[in-house]
Amino acid sequence: MWILFGWHTWWGESGRPYRFKITLTKKGLPEGGGIYVFVRRRFVFFLFPLYIGKATNFKSRLIGHERWWEAWWKRGATERHVLVIKKPGDRARVEEDLIRNYQPRMNDILIPRGANDGPNNVRLRRWWKIKRWFRIPFFG
Repeated sequence: MWILFGWHTWWGESGRPYRFKITLTKKGLPEGGGIYVFVRRRFVFFLFPLYIGKATNFKSRLIGHERWWEAWWKRGATERHVLVIKKPGDRARVEEDLIRNYQPRMNDILIPRGANDGPNNVRLRRWWKIKRWFRIPFFG
């Protein structure tokens, strides 16, 4: 049962891991704000992020969230993952990092395709440029 109600690590585009707490009920929501992910779980082990967002207060944002109904009813979301982050700047950076890596169906953001379409955050842009520098091109 610890698989369903414990922790899960989501990786950003920068390669940094973020450890989220899995919650199914309102009582499981922590105090404060941070990042949340609406997740569809298939066959116990396969997790698919449907929506990634940020909140200043989890309880006021996630209870009655306008996208939860769509995620749960139409797309089959089974749980919410939350990560407490205190600074608003860090929340924006982590949210962008995760969205650019997973490109969830319900999020609307550009996918980095060229040198001019990198992440907006300075720290993420630096890691994005480093990864592009060391990328091995596909010869085919």
